[in-house]
Amino acid sequence: MATLLHLDASIQGDSSVSRQLTARAAAAWRAAHPGGTVVYRDLAADPLPHFDAAAHLSRGVPQDQHTPEQARSWARMEELTSEIAAADTVLLGLPIYNFGAPSTVKAWLDHLVAPGLGFDPANRQGLLGTCEFIVLVSRGGGYAEGTPRHGWDHASAWLPHGLSLVGIEPRFITAELTLATVDPGMSDLVPLAEESRRQAEAEIDSLWAPALAGA
Repeated sequence: MATLLHLDASIQGDSSVSRQLTARAAAAWRAAHPGGTVVYRDLAADPLPHFDAAAHLSRGVPQDQHTPEQARSWARMEELTSEIAAADTVLLGLPIYNFGAPSTVKAWLDHLVAPGLGFDPANRQGLLGTCEFIVLVSRGGGYAEGTPRHGWDHASAWLPHGLSLVGIEPRFITAELTLATVDPGMSDLVPLAEESRRQAEAEIDSLWAPALAGA
């Protein structure tokens, strides 16, 4: 039975574009995988602790020597890496905050980079690369090539490098200029925002279309 891990990170609730995109993708996945299992984690509503000294030390101390705090940190890393390992597909909603990823996403990824869980300590090879990993990006502004802020989306640039440590190669689907409909100063960009959203939704709808056609 196929398994989907659905991760959201936006603090915007129902108005979040990244949440709307992941919900659309999850619905498409369920349609193509009837009877599949969906595991959901909301990194905004239930944030993980930032990677601290106990978490760091737990990676280099034998488990039978862990302090209670280190044991809790290690158990958390086991839980998070197990969710990835068990998933056939992972959906991550990635809003861009101040040109970077939400700190909750950074904390989540930091907990994946654990020896013996996320990577092999003997050869540094990632252990979680068997899943299909799709990132649904929501960008309030425009960062495409040729725009004044081209290259300012540091989240989309950082995430593949971080995930590479555990063997994952993500696929990105992006909707940008999402603030155009609420920021009067961006009102002339509404048509571009609508087209970007349309293209993102079309790409989402095509993700598992072959599987659905063969059902």
